[in-house]
Amino acid sequence: MQLRTVICAAASATLALVLVGGCANYRDQGETPADVQRSIDVGVGPTLTALYAKVPGSKELADKARGILVFPSVFDGGAVVGGEYGRGALIVDGRTVGYYKTSSVSLGLQIGAQSRSLVLMFMTQDALDKLTANNGWTAGADASVALLHVGANGRLEGTDGAAAVNAFALNNEGLMVGASIDGTKLTKIQW
Repeated sequence: MQLRTVICAAASATLALVLVGGCANYRDQGETPADVQRSIDVGVGPTLTALYAKVPGSKELADKARGILVFPSVFDGGAVVGGEYGRGALIVDGRTVGYYKTSSVSLGLQIGAQSRSLVLMFMTQDALDKLTANNGWTAGADASVALLHVGANGRLEGTDGAAAVNAFALNNEGLMVGASIDGTKLTKIQW
């Protein structure tokens, strides 16, 4: 019975942190909008450089994208209840046009924490317009999203053109296997 109490307490604490973190904005942390933008911008270039270096074919795919949303650091973790949170920049025609935050909550057998980078390539104008026109956007609900991976042949797989958005989840070693982004919520940061 005591183990159940500990698990419930840990799950409740994790959920509370996710909800508070997801609702927090730069003012809660004493940051100015310029501070937040700088902290995001510093990571965008290195994240894209790492993606292009580690994933053959990703640069060519990026060249075809209508917009690229780059989250240099997305932190996730949990104990039974999990969540993730990160901030990123939307790049269109080589320039930053907006800043977004990502968040999600998940239930199930899980424990631990990790950091990853997330890159979403909006392949159609319609998908990009849905992101920029709405206050919120959910992966898998507002557009079809393909989480891409490198196959055994060393080539990028999953780019059959059916998905409106192609996504990459990267850790220090390269693309993450078994990552999921369905249900991930994207919200424009309001300054």
